[in-house]
Amino acid sequence: MLKQKIILVIVIGIVSTTLYAQSADIRIITIDQAISIALENNYSLKQAKNELDLAEDLIFSEKADFLPSVSASMNGSRTTGQQFIFERFNENLDPFVDVSSQSMSGGMNASINLFNGFNNILTLKSSQSNKESRAQQYERAKESVIFNTASRYLQVLLDKELLAIAEQNLETSTTQLNQVQAQVELGARPMVDLFNQEAQVANDELVVTQRENTLSLNSLLLVRQLEIDPLGSYDFIVPDLTLNDLPWMDINIRSLVSEALSTRSDILSAEATILSLKYQMQITKNSLLPSLRASAGVSSRYSDQYSIGGNEVSFSDQFFDQQVNRSLGLSFSLPLFNNWNRIYSIQSAEVQLKNAELNLDNSKMQVIQEVSQAYNDYSSYVKQLDASEKSLIASERAFQTQQERYNLGASTLIELTQAQSAFVSAQSSYTQALYNLIFQEKLLDFYLGKLKGDNIF
Repeated sequence: MLKQKIILVIVIGIVSTTLYAQSADIRIITIDQAISIALENNYSLKQAKNELDLAEDLIFSEKADFLPSVSASMNGSRTTGQQFIFERFNENLDPFVDVSSQSMSGGMNASINLFNGFNNILTLKSSQSNKESRAQQYERAKESVIFNTASRYLQVLLDKELLAIAEQNLETSTTQLNQVQAQVELGARPMVDLFNQEAQVANDELVVTQRENTLSLNSLLLVRQLEIDPLGSYDFIVPDLTLNDLPWMDINIRSLVSEALSTRSDILSAEATILSLKYQMQITKNSLLPSLRASAGVSSRYSDQYSIGGNEVSFSDQFFDQQVNRSLGLSFSLPLFNNWNRIYSIQSAEVQLKNAELNLDNSKMQVIQEVSQAYNDYSSYVKQLDASEKSLIASERAFQTQQERYNLGASTLIELTQAQSAFVSAQSSYTQALYNLIFQEKLLDFYLGKLKGDNIF
């Protein structure tokens, strides 16, 4: 059985960082650095942050709605035209005279809602719930970036390990070719063994080339995930990988599902959205209620045609004293009929709320399916790793035995080649099972909403 704690010391597949340090053009990136770079550069995460900032600004705006509205105005004009002057008519003169006049007016008004169906309060609560929804969406976006980056990074590490296995196998085959060639030259082995071994070496070289191409492709995909210069040169370092005491093996699946439903950011976001829509629906219903608004204002004006007893009045006397007007007002509004528009708005709000609740139910079912499937796959990968570990030990012993028998002339080259192929296959299977299990741990963390970026490995 697999031990409770497996510490994997990755020996093969690690290219010495000293060689890369000799070139200033190669950038070395660890898993933690990769995640930090992805979180900083990811465009969808930036968009989610912008939406969160906008939701915060909306809350500030909604709070300001509790304050009165204040406005000020200032107008000036100059008019020219004929005017009728009665005094000239009494003097038998032409009463119509071209007159140019100047005037100025200004005022300040303030108003405040006394009652509007508590819509200011409800709108503020709706905006706060919307902000919570945006914040949870932002957290889920971060988790997605972390998971996708870690997945790409793990794939590159796996490719490096498989390439190292292929290179080691090629080295073994080449060494075996040299031995066979020497034995053929001495007449201890038939020429066909040399031809078969040459074919084996050529096939192993092809495998190395294929592994190199796969590593190059997945490295490019990781670079794309990090959104860094795709033309740059990078080396991704293999960390010390640890399976943390197989943390999920002794946990009940129901407990995992319950944890996911209570902590997943997307579920919390959907719940906050529903609460916001409930407030919005109440606001729409309150549009049928009356509203009460108070207002106050002050205004004044000046005209150079204004006079008292034929005497011209100065600007200061007019604007600051004689023509000053003050007002206080109270307005009451009761909606009676609006072509059923308010009724339709209420029905639309109810439908939006019902759809959001249905989406939440569907999301919860999706979470249950994801967690259950990930847990079952995790249990399966634990068994696969245990089996591949046993197979690796057995195939290594078989290969060593066949190597010794072939050197003594008690085995054929075909048997040795088959044993070598089985050993290489077991190495690859064990490495893949190892990374599959590590990946599955991260997938479970992601589905449980626990992948926050700290201590990924």
